[in-house]
Amino acid sequence: MPDHKQNEQNSLNILEDLIAKGLNKGAEAVEAVRIQGASTSISYRLGEVEEVERSEAHDLGLRVLIGKKQAFVSSNDTKPELLDELVDRAISMAKNMPDDPYCDIADPALLATDIPDLDLYDATECSPEELEENARIAEEAARAVDGVTNSEGASSSFGHSSVALASSNGFRGTYSGSSYSVGVSVIAGEGTTMERDYDYDSKRHYSDLRTAAEIGKSAGERAVKNLNSRKMPSAHVPVVYSTRVSASLLSHFAGAISGAAVARGTSFLKDHMDKPVFDENITIVDDPHRIRGIASKAFDGEGVKNERLNLIDQGRLTTWILNTSSAKQLGLQTNGRATRGTSSPPGSSTTNLYMEAGDLSLEDLIKDIKSGLYITSLIGFGVNGVTGDYSRGASGFWIEDGEIAFPVSELTVAGNLKDMFKNLTPASDLEFRFGTNAPSIRVEGMMVAGT
Repeated sequence: MPDHKQNEQNSLNILEDLIAKGLNKGAEAVEAVRIQGASTSISYRLGEVEEVERSEAHDLGLRVLIGKKQAFVSSNDTKPELLDELVDRAISMAKNMPDDPYCDIADPALLATDIPDLDLYDATECSPEELEENARIAEEAARAVDGVTNSEGASSSFGHSSVALASSNGFRGTYSGSSYSVGVSVIAGEGTTMERDYDYDSKRHYSDLRTAAEIGKSAGERAVKNLNSRKMPSAHVPVVYSTRVSASLLSHFAGAISGAAVARGTSFLKDHMDKPVFDENITIVDDPHRIRGIASKAFDGEGVKNERLNLIDQGRLTTWILNTSSAKQLGLQTNGRATRGTSSPPGSSTTNLYMEAGDLSLEDLIKDIKSGLYITSLIGFGVNGVTGDYSRGASGFWIEDGEIAFPVSELTVAGNLKDMFKNLTPASDLEFRFGTNAPSIRVEGMMVAGT
């Protein structure tokens, strides 16, 4: 049996023991989770290693329910005598907690019974020397680009992790994952005309990672392209979000359809269920079972079966992001989007979230724009989740007569997300690089504030 499989089974044995102890001591329901991980990272700058970090985590979490009361305790020690103390503490805390009418463990009928293999685990271990070599190559490739004058550093890392979850409702499940990354940030120009930029890649499998030389060269070229940026006068113009920043619009959307936010009444989309939110050509998908996906999960944080959802189907909003608690508050059923730590109640979140690609290339998307903004970087978090008002600092390139013309900076883009969602068009350049992904996106009629 591979080491990580044996480790998963050991974790389940510990959790099953915790559940039995909790039920024997008076809990009506018990849920236990163990999250383990180990990672190594290297920071490298100007030809020298700056920092080597090695971290290991072995976190254990226990949730007990007595009536409508619940409590959470956590530990990183699995000695039998300490587990007894952990259970006693959780039971005592639960008895003294105020009632929570929505606390519960998942309905057994909704549990995942067939846990898929999503190919999330690569056994490859990178030595510190290999990580240093990746960082060195990335930085040297970036600094070799003509016009690059300094480096903010490069990094390379790898890590392995495992999750085990068990509950008194009968669920038992585990999965393991790995991650590998390389990134670099450099500066181009001198004096008051300096510009910085970066590139970065992260993958589940080491062989899928872009080469360090490619990442470094891209970072250097991006920094140089930003030189001699101009300031622009304020105007209402079309704005195109590059693939580097377009996913941020999906993140704002995901926050607005969080079941907890809707239940609290703090979402600008709280009254939009089964209504058009985007153009009818838009589909937004959340797929937890994407093979080798950065945010893939074999089951959700409560052991519930999780499946692909079209959150937006032909422009219409179809569902909220729900765990058991938020679903109960809304009179609904969880859709398997619970998240889990070891010391707090389950939350809820998307997994591999993406907007389906459109039909137009980026070139076709901008060719009719006489004057507009192509955004490659966003600054700040000026988004009001209650009203949808949107205002963020931006830089990138100005579009003139259908072509990307020259770099621009110190701009602010503003609008309202409800209007932006209804007036956006996706390009055909969708790539799956992160947990949330979108193609280039054009939004009509944005306010761009400059000089």
